[in-house]
Amino acid sequence: MTPFGARMRQLRQARGLTLKQMASDLGVSAAYLSALEHGHRGRPSWLFIQRICGYFNIIWDDAEALADLAKRSHPRITIDTAGLSPRATLLANELATRIGKLDDARLRQLLKLLRED
Repeated sequence: MTPFGARMRQLRQARGLTLKQMASDLGVSAAYLSALEHGHRGRPSWLFIQRICGYFNIIWDDAEALADLAKRSHPRITIDTAGLSPRATLLANELATRIGKLDDARLRQLLKLLRED
């Protein structure tokens, strides 16, 4: 599941909506929404994000946060390390190999470390 998918599911469930009901209201298939929620589809389009914001009456900072979450929620990432140091390539490969084995606490720790600028 992607961060965007988790947030969309949270919004839907908080309002007591079924996947089928929300899909019908938005004019998309339930299969598409399910795929978004489970991370089997790539990022939704900006227009679709706006439709979701309108549907849930999300405005201002919350709408911007949802759009940002969608940008960072592509389930199949490729990291191009061409031209970077060997250490950067090693890091990318280690992360690709081990990410599925990291627990939530370790993932939070790594995210915090990477966001320190």
